[in-house]
Amino acid sequence: MTTTSRRRFLTAALAAGACGAGLSACADESPAGTSIAASNPPTGAPVLDGEQALARLIAGNARFVADRDERLDEGVARRVAVSQGQHPFATVLGCVDSRVPIELVFDQGLGDLVVVRSAGEALDHSVTGSLEFGVSELHTPLLVVLGHQRCGALDATMKALDTHQRTSGAGQIGYLVEALAPAVRQVAGKPGDRLTNAIHANVALTLAKLRQSPVIAPLEAAGKLKVVGAYYELDTGRVVLT
Repeated sequence: MTTTSRRRFLTAALAAGACGAGLSACADESPAGTSIAASNPPTGAPVLDGEQALARLIAGNARFVADRDERLDEGVARRVAVSQGQHPFATVLGCVDSRVPIELVFDQGLGDLVVVRSAGEALDHSVTGSLEFGVSELHTPLLVVLGHQRCGALDATMKALDTHQRTSGAGQIGYLVEALAPAVRQVAGKPGDRLTNAIHANVALTLAKLRQSPVIAPLEAAGKLKVVGAYYELDTGRVVLT
């Protein structure tokens, strides 16, 4: 099955076709109010800043939702070209969930994104260091923390906390529960769906931690890096800024 065929299959499976509000909306405005048409460089053109990088992701997700993905250059020539050097335009932290393939969700190809994945976007030294590498060494002007609908890692954390399940001796899964527990505790007793609330809280807490990084914080303060949170809807394929 070709890359394009795989994308179309995944899009259909996610019931795409509803082009609503959100990161992948068909509107001509970005969440910051900047015209996508004005700020989004043509695919393949150099990305100058975080706003342009975000606009490119917006446009890519809109294509994914609408099942009109571009015919990206992922052949031999592109593979050889990126083997000589890479110039990704965004760094994305996402979950390990198999239903959230980051490059497909944003309709991007070889060499476009630095993708770091951990269950529930949990941070540890390796994950944080990998993100720092993306923004400081590969100079991506955009960092995205992407949570997603029905996150199994956060659901498992909720169940572990509710049942007072011991996690010691359970390998490193216990670490994940400890890392994700603050988001679950933060939304206790709040109205709305508890899991959805925890997912959004986890994105916000992860962003707050990353903004304490001695590598990430100065880049954002200097305007060299844009840091945003987002939420992926499994049902529609949309990515919504949080």
